[in-house]
Amino acid sequence: MSGANTHVHEFRCRLVWTGAAKGPTLDYETYSRDCRIDGEGKQTSIRGTSAPAFRGDPTLWNPEEMLVASLSACHFLSYAALCARARIAVVAYEDNPWGEMKKIDGKLRFAEVVLRPRVTISSGDPEKARALHEKAHEICFIASSVNFPVRNEPQIEVAAPV
Repeated sequence: MSGANTHVHEFRCRLVWTGAAKGPTLDYETYSRDCRIDGEGKQTSIRGTSAPAFRGDPTLWNPEEMLVASLSACHFLSYAALCARARIAVVAYEDNPWGEMKKIDGKLRFAEVVLRPRVTISSGDPEKARALHEKAHEICFIASSVNFPVRNEPQIEVAAPV
C-alpha cells in the first residue's frame, strides 16, 4: 500500500484454491469451490467459497457477502471518522446490511445494497448524527466504486445517562 498522504493506494492479497485437494474441475456439479484468502501480515485468513445458490458451502464466506460486508465496513469507518471530527460520541454501532442480485440487462449482478446502521450516541446532536450518514456515504471509497445504488436507513438512539 502506498503512503497515506498520497492519492494512490494499492491493496493486495493472495487467493489459493483449497478445493483442489478434493479433485480437479472436471464436473461442474461436484468440484469444490473452496478457497482461502491471505493477506500479508494478517493474523487470519478468510475461508471462502461460492454462494450456496452456486453450489458453495453455506458455512463459508462468499464474494457476494464480502462485497456487502465491505460496503458496511467502509460506511462505518467513514461515519465514525466524521462523528469523531464533529465531536459526536458514538458508543455503539451495528449494521444489518442487505444486498440483492438479479438479472439486469441479461447479466446477474447486484441491483442494490441497503445499509441499516443502528447508532447509539452519548453526546452530540442526534440530527447531525443522522445527517453524517449521508456525508459518510459520499466519502466511502467502496460505495463510490460500485455501479449500483447503496442506500442508508440509519437509526439514531441517544444513550440514557448513567
